Amino acid sequence: MLRHWLSITAAMAMAVPLWPVGAPRAEEPLRLVLGTATPGGGFPAYGEALAAALREVDPALEIARRATTGSIENLSLLRAGQVDLALVQGEYAYDALAGPERAGLAVVAPVYAAPGLFVVPAASPVRAVADLRGRPVALGTRSSGLTAMGRTVLRGAGLDPERDIRPILLDRAGDGPEMVRDGRAAALWGGGLGWPGFRAMAAAPGGARFFGPSAETLDAILALSPSLRRMTVPAGTFPSQTEAIATVGSWSFILARPGLADAAVSRLVRAIDRGRDALARQLPHERASDPRDLAAAVPAAWLHPATAAFLREAGALSP
Repeated sequence: MLRHWLSITAAMAMAVPLWPVGAPRAEEPLRLVLGTATPGGGFPAYGEALAAALREVDPALEIARRATTGSIENLSLLRAGQVDLALVQGEYAYDALAGPERAGLAVVAPVYAAPGLFVVPAASPVRAVADLRGRPVALGTRSSGLTAMGRTVLRGAGLDPERDIRPILLDRAGDGPEMVRDGRAAALWGGGLGWPGFRAMAAAPGGARFFGPSAETLDAILALSPSLRRMTVPAGTFPSQTEAIATVGSWSFILARPGLADAAVSRLVRAIDRGRDALARQLPHERASDPRDLAAAVPAAWLHPATAAFLREAGALSP
């Protein structure tokens, strides 16, 4: 069962609270600081969409976005109490929540499931993961969970991500498509059906081609990381994609800092639930986040108590 949560008083002694103390009603102002990632990536786009969607259903609930370098920094900021919430990709979220340094971190809500893919110009001779051997590949930013997932996929597919390819680590997630277009990178790795890098590649002159690991390597890849799941990208997701693509991917999550009070999280989760249609309009290429997805995505012990209470009320989590 869930551990006893730190009291609000104890949390105040550990860190300066980033939201008003008390049990705010829906009409009272509530400001929560959310760590995202570098410009041009999926996390900033999601953070912006989430803030806009929540304004529709709870105008007094403000999601203030803080640009970061990604999942690694976000976990550090959460532990230090410098943000209330942060977006963390599955690879890093699972490691943090299952490890000895969990220290009060908790899952508040899912972001979306992100199937991982490589993308190349449509005219490229690269057609499979094996064809990346010896080539420069833009794997993502240094602190991104997508970068960690890409390395796992390469290892499971039989390629050393440090020696068998020429890995390119980006300063900004949005730099990847341009590097592929001008030839500095042969391929770009990313995740999520609406990921901005994928959409930029698909819209480029000449078009793009997407592929995942071969079917024969999927089991080996899944064995390397408990956060990964089999996923399928439906045909027609991207222009000129005539067949479904089998791949692996993981959920990303909104995590809460230690001591973030139940009242704030309860209001946030219920607003996310009410705002799913608004979020779907903001992110038309992604499946709208549903807090109920957490019941199957993570162990119950990792949930924030307020999220667990919501799921029990919704019948998605056993009492």
